[in-house]
Amino acid sequence: MAEKDIDAADWVEQDLLTKQEAGERLAEEIVRVRARLGELRAGAGDAAAMTMVARRLAAMEAIRDSLQTASSGH
Repeated sequence: MAEKDIDAADWVEQDLLTKQEAGERLAEEIVRVRARLGELRAGAGDAAAMTMVARRLAAMEAIRDSLQTASSGH
């Protein structure tokens, strides 16, 4: 028995759900990375480690912002 092809509209909906889930997971990771950066700063952590974590946080926030902009249609 041949499988039914998925209509284009269904693929679009699948893509939107995936982007929403990715955004939610990214937001959760941003919270964790912010906490880690706070720990490093409070403990006078290694400057290189703080720089790396801060850069990671900035990159994640930029991606989150681009996902939000794309989903709002702007």
